[in-house]
Amino acid sequence: MAAATVGVIGGGQLAWMMAGVAPKLGINLVVQTPSAQDPAVSIASDAIFAAIDDAAATGQLATRCDVITFENEFINLEALTKLAQQGICFRPHLEALSPLLDKYNQRCYLQEIGLPVPQFLAVSDYNSSQSHFGFPVVLKARRHGYDGRGTFIIQQQEELEEFCSRLETDNLMLEEYVPFERELAVMAARSTTGEVVVYPVVETEQKNQVCHRVIAPAQISLQIKEQVLEIARTLLEKLQVVGIFGIELFLTSQGQVLVNEIAPRTHNSGHFTLDACDISQFEMHLRAVAGLPLTEPMLLCAGAIMVNLLGYENSQSDYAVKRQKIATIPQAFVHWYGKTESRLGRKLGHVTVLLNPEQIAESASIAQKVESLWYG
Repeated sequence: MAAATVGVIGGGQLAWMMAGVAPKLGINLVVQTPSAQDPAVSIASDAIFAAIDDAAATGQLATRCDVITFENEFINLEALTKLAQQGICFRPHLEALSPLLDKYNQRCYLQEIGLPVPQFLAVSDYNSSQSHFGFPVVLKARRHGYDGRGTFIIQQQEELEEFCSRLETDNLMLEEYVPFERELAVMAARSTTGEVVVYPVVETEQKNQVCHRVIAPAQISLQIKEQVLEIARTLLEKLQVVGIFGIELFLTSQGQVLVNEIAPRTHNSGHFTLDACDISQFEMHLRAVAGLPLTEPMLLCAGAIMVNLLGYENSQSDYAVKRQKIATIPQAFVHWYGKTESRLGRKLGHVTVLLNPEQIAESASIAQKVESLWYG
């Protein structure tokens, strides 16, 4: 039996975009979120105002819905496990999330199931007298890092030692710096009956570890595409996931595909699907967690480019004039998250521009036009 009401832990832009498609499926969406100003509150069916790690509030959320899902992975797994033992249904189920929430544990798990990953180790196991990967290296927080937070490119031994002296080493991991040719990503979903569907592989462009652009589909060989699709299917089947996952990857100049990180939820690299596909990542996720059948998503255009609208100043502006100018670009769709405060690097919205076959080669210049109107 399909779920009529879905609870979401979190009320940011990802929950907001879920709430936007929920009525199409006849689903009521209830969010647990700290503030009445959070984006999803204005269009969700109901809201509980509490921190996302407040297990008592999640227990209350469960009384209002049939199944609970997640906007992000910053959850209290131990507390939620106690709720699951009382019969509360979480999708993805907590056993699937357990090996993924800590990035070091995530890497260990990916390695165990045979997926290719960069070399890595826990900082607590690091011995400066050993060469390990050489420099530069990547230092990452094992929990709660996102959008560049908690990720540092370290150039030399002294810098690494200085970081480790200031931070809790038990919460850090090291990985080799991968001189990738490009970064790729793919969204994949699995249903309650085990059906797996995969979206087109995309290329992402990052600045300071924050996604600025997504190009769909990625211009890669059929062999590379098949490697990525096999990685996605293997991961979802091994975890027995219900819901959608975002998978970020590196493509090296030697044609090697390495898994970088897993996001057990809807993801920035899939935002283009709202306008460019017949079923968006948000609808697909709700279909999966509600127990509805999935269908293979179709790209409705030759390609698309998604550009994040990031904060570049501290202000209270809604940037209406800039958004109106961007909307005049042919086949541009502006999604504004309704946040009341802008600050450096904050995701305030995104723009997707649909491309015809002749425009595929011009995707970079179209993205630059969006960015020039936004940043000035």
